[in-house]
Amino acid sequence: MNNLMWYIIAYLVGGIPFGYLIAKYFTGINIKEHGSGNIGATNVLRVLKEKDPKLAKKLAALTLFLDAFKGAAVVLVAKMMGVCDATLWTIAVLAVIGHCFSPFLKFEGGKGVATTAGVMLVLIPKAAIVGMIVWFLMAKFVRISSLSSLVGILAGIISAYILYPDISIKSYAPLWIIAFVVIYKHKENIYRLLTGQEKRVV
Repeated sequence: MNNLMWYIIAYLVGGIPFGYLIAKYFTGINIKEHGSGNIGATNVLRVLKEKDPKLAKKLAALTLFLDAFKGAAVVLVAKMMGVCDATLWTIAVLAVIGHCFSPFLKFEGGKGVATTAGVMLVLIPKAAIVGMIVWFLMAKFVRISSLSSLVGILAGIISAYILYPDISIKSYAPLWIIAFVVIYKHKENIYRLLTGQEKRVV
């Protein structure tokens, strides 16, 4: 029952749609009805910059931070409460699933990249930092958000094998489950990447 409680909390906390709430509160815009319809930082930036470019950057950064923070926070609190490693990894997976399929948005949501970074920072920080560095460099020089995110997450997972050869739960399966969810949420972006239609972030 205790584990079940944590799983429910992880899913609900992960499902908090910060991008949607921030855009609605500060600008009155429903970002689900504009741009890609996504609630993540990229769509917050893309949609709101048409109204106020400076504000859009700040709100996108805030969205990115809060989406990562909610993932990190729920795992960190559980860890501080003495939850075992196997349960912590399940909490991490459910936090990302909550973001991607939010119960507060009729099971729609974001693409899970920032929340993935948040949970990884708590559980495998060195691999998370590698992934974030790769994401940053890709975003800076390639300027395609989806490609940067996908490459960053894969870099983080691959580096986990190198930096955490004796990972506490003796399995990397939770990381690949998270990767599968994130890749699935990027399926339309992947199609556009393959067909040369994916737009750069300006």
